[in-house]
Amino acid sequence: MNRLFRLGPVLRARKAQEDAARGAVIQSRQEIREAQALVKRRQLELTGADAPTEGTARAMVASMVARQSMAATLSGAHRMVTDAEEIAREKQAELSDAAKRRRAVEMMAERHAATVKAHDLKTEQDAIDEMAVTAKARNAARGIDATSEERANILRHGNGTAADREDAARETANTVAARRPNIDLANARQAIDAARSALSVAAKRPADPAELEDEGNVAEDEGSRE
Repeated sequence: MNRLFRLGPVLRARKAQEDAARGAVIQSRQEIREAQALVKRRQLELTGADAPTEGTARAMVASMVARQSMAATLSGAHRMVTDAEEIAREKQAELSDAAKRRRAVEMMAERHAATVKAHDLKTEQDAIDEMAVTAKARNAARGIDATSEERANILRHGNGTAADREDAARETANTVAARRPNIDLANARQAIDAARSALSVAAKRPADPAELEDEGNVAEDEGSRE
């Protein structure tokens, strides 16, 4: 199984595209704020330039032309705000699209990582099962009864703390010891001593006349054969 995610470079490229789109959105929002600030300045300038109520005709015409120019500038500032907002919406859409494309590849990477993890767990479990089967076969070859060698789940799987495993080991040892047949060493010693005493008495007892006669007959038979 290939543990390396082959679309890793694609994922990095998608993240870079998303970062670039996010930067464009931030820039467009800054342009909106600048356009709005320009509108405020032009509005203040237009408000401060009141139409003259007296003076020569030329001065009044010049003042009116200036106000018209300020009004046009203010209108242009409003258009700048509108254009900046439109650009910001486009950049936001591009950012959303880049995020979706990045997330699609990212989900593939997550599925690949989950597959690798499941494969590793299965491989480890297969190894544990094989070790268990091998140990069972070895015990069967040695003639060990599996029921008398059962172990607690804590010892088999390694769960719990060290104190739990120690308690389970002690309990298992006591259970196995209780199932084994008890051998009374004192009775065995007494039986051995009794057998030795019987042999010693038999060796020291004098032979019966019948036994001596039988031994003499055997000796005569052997002499006649010679």
